[in-house]
Amino acid sequence: MTDWGLIAVRFALYADLMLLVGLSAFPLYSFTRAEREGRTILRLGTILIWFAVGGLLFSVSGFAIASAAMMGVPLTDLDVPMLVSMASESALGGAWAIRLAALGAGLAGLLLFRRNQSTRLALSCACGTVALATLLWSGHAGATEGALGTVHRTSDIAHMVSAAIWIGGIAAFALLLSPRAETSATPNVAVVARALANFSRVGTAAVTIIVLTGILNGFAIIGEDMLSIFGSTYGLLLALKMALFGAMLILAANNRWKLTPAFERSSASDCAKAALAQLRVSVGLEAAAGAIVLMLVAWLGTLSPA
Repeated sequence: MTDWGLIAVRFALYADLMLLVGLSAFPLYSFTRAEREGRTILRLGTILIWFAVGGLLFSVSGFAIASAAMMGVPLTDLDVPMLVSMASESALGGAWAIRLAALGAGLAGLLLFRRNQSTRLALSCACGTVALATLLWSGHAGATEGALGTVHRTSDIAHMVSAAIWIGGIAAFALLLSPRAETSATPNVAVVARALANFSRVGTAAVTIIVLTGILNGFAIIGEDMLSIFGSTYGLLLALKMALFGAMLILAANNRWKLTPAFERSSASDCAKAALAQLRVSVGLEAAAGAIVLMLVAWLGTLSPA
């Protein structure tokens, strides 16, 4: 029986932590130090604080739901001794404790380093990355044994962090290109175009890592006969995930090679609004596809490939 509650909290946790990492990283590679410290282009401080708090809340609720599922009892039957036992004696509990510590440190950094945005963002990104990595210490990667297991977990972490950079970049541009951004502290077109170009380069590297680690992870989970998996529910969901990823690649390529250059060329003309509208639509579609991919990731993690 499908545990939709567990899938929902897994999706919320993946989305929350990936956005925390990706949005924290975005200004570090897209803007100059002066632009980051000025906080007039993209204000992320409050958003990141909420993501850190959300990560803590989703972690607590997810741990409770996962503990109940592993013990085979209803969530309402859980008590403190059960949770303490899971936290102290299971790999899930160890990962959960480290995740809470990392998110707590990241939240403290966001609250304390308000006058140094570069340090604040770097600390948030680092702590978020540790928290995201703990999600991969169990599940399919955690079940792989021996040297292959170590390689699988390392590859899975690289896969997820790269995806976080990509997803976070898409979210950052959705904020940067929003109509609301135009009426507040408006960044000029040249700054937006430069940020788009910087993200395109970083995004290309992230996608390359996603593809390579995805192939490695597939081999570690399924083995050499990968085609046989597509007759199962797991395989069908995996195929849908791959199709959506392909659609995101097409949209990203269109952004990189067509829409971004057009936006840069329009910076000194009256065509900027039309180019901006096209970018908004493309980024919106890419974000929607990315959200569905994350839902599928959350679901796939609860299924057996067999």
